[in-house]
Amino acid sequence: ARTIRFVVPFPAGGGADLLTRVLTEQIGKVENVTTVVENRPGAASIIGTDVASRAAPDGNTVLIVANSFIIHPYFKKLNYDPLTSFAPICLLANSPQVIVVNSTSPYHTLADLIDSARAKPDQLTNASVGPASTQHIAFELLKLRAKVNLIYVPFSGNPPAVNALLGGHVTVVMANYAEVAENIKAGNLRALAVGSRARLEALPNVPTVAESGYNDYEVNVWYGLLAPAKTPKEIVDQLSQWCGAAMRAPELKPKWALQGLDPVGKPAADFAAHLRQQYEEYGRVIREARIQAG
Repeated sequence: ARTIRFVVPFPAGGGADLLTRVLTEQIGKVENVTTVVENRPGAASIIGTDVASRAAPDGNTVLIVANSFIIHPYFKKLNYDPLTSFAPICLLANSPQVIVVNSTSPYHTLADLIDSARAKPDQLTNASVGPASTQHIAFELLKLRAKVNLIYVPFSGNPPAVNALLGGHVTVVMANYAEVAENIKAGNLRALAVGSRARLEALPNVPTVAESGYNDYEVNVWYGLLAPAKTPKEIVDQLSQWCGAAMRAPELKPKWALQGLDPVGKPAADFAAHLRQQYEEYGRVIREARIQAG
């Protein structure tokens, strides 16, 4: 008779929503429980997150989060704390980031782009959703490592940024692989590097940023599952086991590939460590690059 409510603080049809619907369908079918997906978008995911933070800690309400969950505290006053108001359940999946240029661009490698940025300071432009988004901060990190400066051009979403790149209005874009895959395949965009630790199976000839000379650089959009703080450990462990099994289910691999996702399914302790590491890393980059929310 148990019903688990999955709060998605993002709009329907987006990456987090699509992931959640595949995940909940699998858990409901395999574990014989009823799952409900509740989209509560607004205030860049803060509204739904706040709702979930005040839910009863009984395991019947859980929350899908992404990188913005630990970025917001640096820019906004919140009613919850990302590291104490929730119990981590599972790191679900990563969405690889790709650095792309227009196919007519003279840049064929990341080194080409960086060398040009050094030769022409403040003349090249990088675009992404933002400001203070995952992709914005990720590119700022690269600029810090490379000691170069490109002018940041914010857009309301990654698709508009990609359209600007296709139109030749900006120099380079960092976006989710799923958002640029078709244009890469069609030859409209050229991938210079990927932000993940390993090369993408879909782009075997495209090096990682780390391989391109920036050791330990790794940036993904990640998705994870949380419960309200004080949810009993046995319930958290059960949910973690269910989610891990669902993310690794062989029959779901084509669905994750279609969404451009790398399924992870790491348990609660690993996700907790990941949140702490990401929180500290984002804080460092935000301070060093002097990033502002708007």
